Amino acid sequence: MAKSKLRWQQLFDKVQQCDMEKGQFSWFSNGSLNISDNCIDRHVESNPDQTALIWEKDEPGTEERVSYKELLDMTCRVANVLKGHGISKGDRVAIYMPNSPLAVASMLACMRIGAVHSVVFAGFSAEALATRIQDASCVAVITTDQAVRGGKIIELKKMVDSAVEQCPSVRNVFVASRTGADVPYQSKDVSLDKLMEQADTSCPAEQMESEDPSFMLYTSGSTGKPKGLLHSTAGYLLYVALTHQAVFNCSPGDVYACVADIGWITGHSYVVYGPLSNGVTSVLFESIPTYPDPGRYWEMVERLKVNQFYTAPTAIRLLIKAGDSWPQKYNLSSLRTLGCVGEPLNHEAWEWYNKFVGQSRCDIVDTWWQTETGGICITPRPSESGAEILPGMPMRPFFGIEPALLDSQQRELIGNDVTGSLCIKKPWPGMARSIYGDHERFLDTYLRPFPGYYFSGDGAHRHSNGYYQITGRTDDVINVSGHRLGTAEVEDAMDEHESVAETAVIGTPHEVKGEGIYAFIVLKDESTEDENKVKMELKEMVAVNIAKFAVPDHILIVPGLPKTRSGKIMRRILRKIAGGELSALGDVSTLADPSVVEVIVKLHVVARAQ
Repeated sequence: MAKSKLRWQQLFDKVQQCDMEKGQFSWFSNGSLNISDNCIDRHVESNPDQTALIWEKDEPGTEERVSYKELLDMTCRVANVLKGHGISKGDRVAIYMPNSPLAVASMLACMRIGAVHSVVFAGFSAEALATRIQDASCVAVITTDQAVRGGKIIELKKMVDSAVEQCPSVRNVFVASRTGADVPYQSKDVSLDKLMEQADTSCPAEQMESEDPSFMLYTSGSTGKPKGLLHSTAGYLLYVALTHQAVFNCSPGDVYACVADIGWITGHSYVVYGPLSNGVTSVLFESIPTYPDPGRYWEMVERLKVNQFYTAPTAIRLLIKAGDSWPQKYNLSSLRTLGCVGEPLNHEAWEWYNKFVGQSRCDIVDTWWQTETGGICITPRPSESGAEILPGMPMRPFFGIEPALLDSQQRELIGNDVTGSLCIKKPWPGMARSIYGDHERFLDTYLRPFPGYYFSGDGAHRHSNGYYQITGRTDDVINVSGHRLGTAEVEDAMDEHESVAETAVIGTPHEVKGEGIYAFIVLKDESTEDENKVKMELKEMVAVNIAKFAVPDHILIVPGLPKTRSGKIMRRILRKIAGGELSALGDVSTLADPSVVEVIVKLHVVARAQ
């Protein structure tokens, strides 16, 4: 596959030399290639006018198309600007930009000259940005004057100014225009737009060894500072190209829309590198799913004739809350594959996605993977023609992935109908190689908990048919009266209620059972049911679908849940509220809507007083 899918500057002589126990990984030894060349140049040679990117800007109907030839010109201009400022192979460059063609060109420009990019989601605070710049000793930052999202202006340049004050390693800040706002320039700032006007549209692609680092991406640890996961060149590109093509059944000529931000691994692998290496048209979504109304995704699908659509369960549940009528207003007949990523897609959300978006005719690929794995590892497709897809689980391992379930004594659980810690037995080309500057932490986190295996930090159940279902983080496990319960399992049961939009379940100390269950419930907008009746029905549903011991001790109906901007529920905050630690909630400024915490606290206090 490596020989047929990628263009090599020098062909490798050995496929892999890996040792899981030692944490040493080498794929495609003595080979060299360039990711930028694979993603743009070779498509320009065969079909220069093919659309590479459709920039779906914040305002619907204002999209812009960029051909592979135009993307190559833009990438080379950015690359020459970076080279002109002394940036070269191995240097780290932070990218803090909204989804846009220039952001993609900036990523590809770094790849072209061998610089290691660190994309930081353009919604993180100045403090979070500074931490990531400092950890990587970035020599430059690429940003824009402002960002636009959901009709709101985000002051990116101000954030960068504040961050760079704390970052002596930064020599230059390259500022591009998104809104044309008049932003103040500091001594290190240069106008990227002006420099690009003068830059050459030709820039040779650096020869990169297979194992050279291509990019780093920070992910939150359960404790401590964020981890800068380092990915390879050849192995990473091969894995995202293969998974993108096979999982989504995607080929040149298709219009593929992954609505993730480039600041996350999904944006790297399935907005930029996977689609572009396969020569397809990738949609860059700048907005939010509810702007200007909850029909935004579906209006876009109709207008752009999207064939594959990839989103997160959080977005689907948000749209379920808005009602069934929105997707029914639009012609969604162009869709062939619907994807989902980020957390387990609960049964009710799967059914809604299938019925109202896929019109019961699209493959639904509920994918399991992580920043650390580089690409999709467990997924219903590819599989033999007509093979069943069951709701609520990713089901089947991808080519070369050998999942294993292990118990707390580090023993592998053989056979079916077993639950344990989800590990992977064999190395695969897309896996991260290290944590930047801290290989020991990489070993301690992923390879030492279960020697000889990669430990994902997730739990899973292997059903009687051999299919895999993710049960949630292993640190999101509740032990009630000696029974281990994944929070996702309880949430899934409660999400089945027709009035429920979303659920978050956590464990709280219980003097008799060890741990009790506290459930936070968000109801659909149109729900008119009596709240006490809903609570009773939810308890009954959990008792019926799981067991009586799984019935929540407390159910609190809330207007929303505390989420990061990527849609992850901050259970840490919910645990503190449930435990009465109301003065120790920590920093809530990174949440998408910090005000929701105050409302939950008030409702919790009132409920406890009753």
